[in-house]
This record gives sequence, C-alpha cells and structure tokens, in this order.
Amino acid sequence: MNKPLILVVEDDAAVRNLIATTLETHQYRFHTAPTGEAAILEAVSHNPEVILLDLGLPDMDGIEIIRKIRSWAKTPIIVISARSEDTDKIDALDAGADDYLTKPFSVEELLARLRVTFRRLNDGGAVQMAAAVFQNGAMKIDYAAGCVYLDGKELHLTPIEYKLLCLLAKNAGKVLTHTYITKEIWGTAWDNDVASLRVFMATLRKKIEPDPSNPQYIQTHIGVGYRMLKV
Repeated sequence: MNKPLILVVEDDAAVRNLIATTLETHQYRFHTAPTGEAAILEAVSHNPEVILLDLGLPDMDGIEIIRKIRSWAKTPIIVISARSEDTDKIDALDAGADDYLTKPFSVEELLARLRVTFRRLNDGGAVQMAAAVFQNGAMKIDYAAGCVYLDGKELHLTPIEYKLLCLLAKNAGKVLTHTYITKEIWGTAWDNDVASLRVFMATLRKKIEPDPSNPQYIQTHIGVGYRMLKV
C-alpha cells in the first residue's frame, strides 16, 4: 500500500531539498513546488493528502494559497515558515492552516507533526470517549459527529483546535500541564510546541469564549498549563 502523497511548497532550494531528502528517507511519496502558482496546480492535479507550505513565496503570499485551497479542499496544511510572530501564526490558522512549524526546525519535529496529521486522517479525527456528548454551559461537543456548538450554532474549528478542546473537556476541572498537552496533541514536547500551543489556545478562545480577555471556559495557569472550567 502506497504511503500518502505530500506536497512540499518551498522556494528555498536548500530547505526544499532537506525536506525532500527527509521524506524520501522515510519512504514518503512527495511532489515539490517552488511557487504559489505551481503549488495550486499540483494540488489540483495530484490531490495530495498533506501540504507542507512556506508562506514567503516569490509570486504570492502563503496565506492566499491557504485560502484558495480551502475554497475547494480540506487537505491538511502544515505551514513551515520563518515568520515566528504570534500574529503571523494566527493569520495562517484563521485562513485554514492546520498546524504551524517555525524555521529553523528539526527533522524529528517535522516527522512528528506528519505522524500526528496522518493519525488524525486515519481515525477521522474521532475521539473515543465514554459519553457521546459533552455539555458545559452553552458549549456542546458532539464526539460522534466531530462537531462543537455554542448557543446551538456550530463552530468551525481546525483539527488541532478540536483535539485540544476535546482533551481539555475529557479532563474538565483538572489542570493539564504544557508538557502533557503538547505530548497528547503533537506527540512531542519541543519548546516550539509550547509556543504553538499558546497560539492555538488564542485562536480557540476567539471561537468559544464570549469574551476571550475574560475566559469563561478555559483558564490559564501561568507557567503551568490550562484547565477546562465547569460552567
């Protein structure tokens, strides 16, 4: 059985070759694209299972590519970019990216992100829990359907936002450490994972909290982690 096809979108030849060599060594199938135009053509023509996307391309910004691909496909997109500001990460996630890896990155970290993405694809993003529905105040998680509702309206969460919310819900009332959460979400506990966790928590709160500056559902324990409050 063939491994999933990965599209690598990167204009820097050295980085592109590093990623390609890594994928080849681990027997992944892949195509490469040095520009946004080539990336969109490859995505349409070959329907990759995962896209690794640099944001700083010569012909168009990566955020635009994410929006274009999201207009017709739900293909997981992992951004790999030198842009390290939280605002850049949030913009990419809001546009439809599923994950964000900051340059410089380690080969092991890239492979870990890919493994998590493929596991999510294989299990359909399902979370196996005893109850079919989690209700907390105005928020409801329907695990069977993989949907989250707030005041009866469905929220559109990225796969990682959904997995993060389910992890907190499963442990409602408990403080989960940064290390525990990052290992559960990404399978690793790199320093970059904690930074990514902070970004994903910010985007998740924007969607579920009536007032993100005064959170009702997710409490921050500074220097420790996060806790799902029982409303």
